[in-house]
Amino acid sequence: MSNYTIVLSKRAQKQLDKLSDNIAFPIIEQIKLLEINPKPNGVKKLKGREGYRIRIGDYRVIYEIIDNLLIIDVLTIAHRKDVYE
Repeated sequence: MSNYTIVLSKRAQKQLDKLSDNIAFPIIEQIKLLEINPKPNGVKKLKGREGYRIRIGDYRVIYEIIDNLLIIDVLTIAHRKDVYE
């Protein structure tokens, strides 16, 4: 099985840049793991919109899987109270 390529949207990159290092590093590590397994344990398919969600502490990463191009498109990285707005 081929590895996927991670693509961060401009919005996700800005959100990640705003986080402190001790919060950002675990999120980055989990996003890197999506290259190997785009649907890890604990992933949820979103209802009402396209995409998937993974939890990293109090933060959520919203992403889409584009299987035919082997791309993981990270759309949003935010605190759980803000991510679904």
